[in-house]
Amino acid sequence: MARYTGPKTRIARKFGEAIFGDDKSFEKRNYPPGQHGMAKKRGKKSEFAIQLMEKQKAKYSYGILEKQFRGLFKKASATKGVTGEVLLQLCEARLDNVVFRMGIAPSRRGARQLVSHRHITVNGEVVDIASYHLRPGDKVAVREKSKSLEAIERSLSNSSHVYEWITWNNDIKEGTFVSVPARLQIPENIKEQLIVELYNK
Repeated sequence: MARYTGPKTRIARKFGEAIFGDDKSFEKRNYPPGQHGMAKKRGKKSEFAIQLMEKQKAKYSYGILEKQFRGLFKKASATKGVTGEVLLQLCEARLDNVVFRMGIAPSRRGARQLVSHRHITVNGEVVDIASYHLRPGDKVAVREKSKSLEAIERSLSNSSHVYEWITWNNDIKEGTFVSVPARLQIPENIKEQLIVELYNK
């Protein structure tokens, strides 16, 4: 299955929350898509359906396909710590996510595009792999030739989020992935334990 590139609002409505960030269209129609979206009577979901929904929400939020996501889960399972928390930490350590968190791009989709188009460097070297795993201390920067790109300038000027595990110097357009975030520091509304239960069935 290819990566989803369709309407973001439709997916947000499916989960009942703006998982891709601010969305004016979602605010106007925050009910499920389809002709029965506004119907009050909806059947009770099974435990499996709830767990599957949570996994899909996480995959859409981070823009990760099933094969990659399953690989991350296996890695999280083999790592010391709480599997669900480690899974989200691995998602947060992806290069495209950190580029998004730093404000270089307004969305993870935009961040993946910047990375794949070779606008981003890690420790001074150009990296064009969105899933590249960052380690504490890694320096992420906008490539010298790309610093004047209007899309990057606009995104940085509109960015207001501050994360404790990331630093950013707007003067030189470089930041540091300081540390792996604790679960409480990750703002995504994801019930990771449900994902663990689903994969462990």
